[in-house]
Order: sequence, then structure tokens, then C-alpha cells
Amino acid sequence: MVKKTLFALGGAAAALAVVLLANATTYHTRQIPAEPAPAMALDTAAAAERLARALRFRTISFGGASGVDTTPFHDLQLYLQRTFPRLHAALTRERVGGLSLLYRWAGSDTTLAPILLLAHQDVVPVEPGTEGRWTEPPFGGSISDGFVWGRGALDDKDNLLGILEAVEGLVGQNFHPQRSVYLAFGADEEVGGTGAKAIAALLAARSVHPAFIVDEGGAIMQGLVRGVPGSVALVGIAEKGYISVELTVHAPGGHSSMPPAETAVGILSAAIERLERHPMPAAIRGVTAQMLDYVGPELAFPERLAVANRWLFGGLIAGRIGATPAGNALLRTTTAPTMLQAGVKDNVLPSSARGVVNFRILPGDTPDMVLAHVRATIRDPRVDVRRYESFLSQPSPVSDVGSPHFRLLERTIRQVAPDAIVVPWLVVGGTDARQYTGLTPDVYRFSAARMGPGDLERVHGTNERLAVASYVQVVKFYVLLVRNAALGS
Repeated sequence: MVKKTLFALGGAAAALAVVLLANATTYHTRQIPAEPAPAMALDTAAAAERLARALRFRTISFGGASGVDTTPFHDLQLYLQRTFPRLHAALTRERVGGLSLLYRWAGSDTTLAPILLLAHQDVVPVEPGTEGRWTEPPFGGSISDGFVWGRGALDDKDNLLGILEAVEGLVGQNFHPQRSVYLAFGADEEVGGTGAKAIAALLAARSVHPAFIVDEGGAIMQGLVRGVPGSVALVGIAEKGYISVELTVHAPGGHSSMPPAETAVGILSAAIERLERHPMPAAIRGVTAQMLDYVGPELAFPERLAVANRWLFGGLIAGRIGATPAGNALLRTTTAPTMLQAGVKDNVLPSSARGVVNFRILPGDTPDMVLAHVRATIRDPRVDVRRYESFLSQPSPVSDVGSPHFRLLERTIRQVAPDAIVVPWLVVGGTDARQYTGLTPDVYRFSAARMGPGDLERVHGTNERLAVASYVQVVKFYVLLVRNAALGS
């Protein structure tokens, strides 16, 4: 009996090994071949200087009631008109919602759906008191050590100027697109994107439905995936939703010398601690599953074996991905306490305590599911739970990687960065692209800027910078994308 059992177990193990190996060996690459990019003439130093000058305009978006100083936006737009005269002679331009811009480059074939390229003019402020930590002044627009330095170098004036450089060059080469090309540059992406929303509504009213849209959101990352020797070009095919939840506790106030067993601050703290300890469930699904399908075949054999057999190793893979904050955000709706308010004096018990918790919603989840999770997790009637009166967005639809437009984008990326593998990706932040998803199902989020370890913290952080060589690649990417998509001559 023991021998039969051992024989059966051995046979099962052998069969399992055959299945695992078969799945790994038939796990073929999803990458497509692409012809080399044609040679392009570009004055690198002049292009970098034009970007640097654009960084000197303090086009800052402030949240809340701070308002916005419109003068730097008008100054930037005048600078763009003077810097790219051929583009402004060939394309129509209109202001939408005050500061946002919409350009149209008319194609020769009106039966073809246009393409739409997005970027935004605004930047986030520099945290007061951190200016001295910058190697170069945050609004100096300096070029030093092979980098363009300044707020907006990565988010998002590199794409704004890169698009304009590309179109200016194409117009100068007498390129005439068959397919119309729209350029849309919002002015408040960092605080909600009302400008992009207005442009999207205007295009919808004019029955403009692009073949596809490209916005910021992904990049060419070096050293991102262990086991992949080269670069990974992350193309966002969806982005997470956004909701903030307000928690409020009311309790008797009084003197701190005679505190009750539980105070308003203590009750609120316990509620937030429960939310952090019990986040919404993690799983490899949707966009993240597609990401692994593209990454898996490029991995070394042990990792490829695991990814090809997620039915068996899924828990292990999810654990490794979720071990970092960036990886965890790909697997679940995240929980982030961001605001606390209570008390007026150190010896007075506050009669109320308030906190705000931000959730970035995974596609497949909804804001109502988040609210239900918060109430079920806290399980305390003394904590009032309601949606915080701020920005709210549903997770975006997921664009199809089987679309010919994704393939066109993939081929263009491979032309400009042949060392990179192209991978669909979930954008865990927010972009203006979410405002345009009603116009077309093919909405992609990608920038050809190269980023390495440590560069992500520069976005919205200190020492934001972009390598001059990387900016040149951004410009060339847009040149190729317009050429490949607009079918011009």
C-alpha cells in the first residue's frame, strides 16, 4: 500500500513538473519587431534650452481656495507662440476654459479618425522650506551635468514641449498628415483637470472621436523588474479611481487632567489603525495580470516558470509584488490617511476629531465598495463615515492591448527604444486622460522619457530633472508617432 501511494505521488509530481515546464517553454514573447527609426536631425542643445526656458514660468496649480496666478500661464503661452512659429502658422489654436489650449492640425482625409496628444501646462508647488535642497533652483530652468533641471522637467513640460518640438519640425519638413492631429494642453491637471474636462466636452459636442489618445503616465524604466536585463516601457492602459473618506468623532471635551477612558482623538486613531491593518483585498487581476503576461516571457527561467504558472504560484508572486508600496498599489485599492485635525490647546480635550483617508481605487472596485469597506472595517457607530467633499473619480475603463492602435504605439516605442520591452501597466495616480475616455476606447498613458532608480521621487519632489538625451528621445518618439499614425507625406 505504501509503495502504491509513493508511486502515485511520484507520478503526480512528474505530471506536475511536465505541466509546469510545458507552460514555461511555450510562454512566448509578446514583443513585436519594429524597423529601426529613420535618422532625424535635431539640434539637441537648442531643444534642451527651449525646454529649460519653459521651466522658468511658474505655472503652479494650488489646491483649495488659494486660486491661481494666471500671469505665468499667459506668459508661457506667449513664449510657445514665439518659440514654435511654424506650428502656430499651420495649426488652429483656441483657448478653452480660460487657460487650457486646443490645437488642430487638419488632415487631408476627413474620413480618418484623428489622433489626440495630451500634456499639461501646470506644475505642483515646491514645498516651502525645501528650496535650498535643490541642486539647481527649482524655477531656474538650468542645464547642468547633462540634465535639464526644474519643476516640470518630468511632469509634464517635457511632454508639452516635446510634442510642440515634434510638430514644429514636421511642419518645417512640409509633412502633411492624412489624419488630423489634435493637441490638448490642460492648465490644471494637478488639481483635478477641469480644463481637460472642458476640452473633452467640446470635442464631444463637435463629434470628434479620436482613433486613440496618448497622455503622460508611463515611462521607460531602467531596473524596474528584477530578471529583466534591459528597460521596460510602461504603457498605461488604465488608471485607478480616487475617493477620500472623512471620519469624524464627537465626544465630551474638558480638561486634560481628567480624561475619560476613550477620547475623540483615541477613537479616531483606533479607526484609522484598523483601516491600515485591514486594507481592501489584493489580487493579481485585470491590468496587472496583463502586465505579467508581457513581462513573464522576458524573465530568466526560474521567474518565467513561476509567472507562466500563476495558477500555482500566484500567491507567491503577489507577495513579492506587494512587498513594495509601488507594487502593492498594482494589486489593490490602497488606503492612505492624509489629514488629521483635532484640538486647540495641549491641555484641552477636543470635543471632535476629524481625519481624511484617501483611497486609490483599483479597476473592478467602486467608490461605494470603498465606503462599505470603511464602515465594515471600523465597526464603530461613534465614527461618522462620509465621502470627503473633494475630487472623486471612478477607475478608468481598460484599453484593449489587442487593438491595432496599441500595436502601433508599441511599434513606435520599439523604434525609438529598441532595448525596451513594452508592457501594459496600471497608472496608480491620475492623469488628464481620464477626462477623455468617453471619446474613444483606446486611451494610452506613456512618455518616452527614461527614468532610473531614484527618479520617481523627483516627480513632485526635490531636484526634478530630465537628462538631455532622454528629452531628445521624447521628441523623436512624438515625431515617429505622428508619422506612423497620421499617415502623412
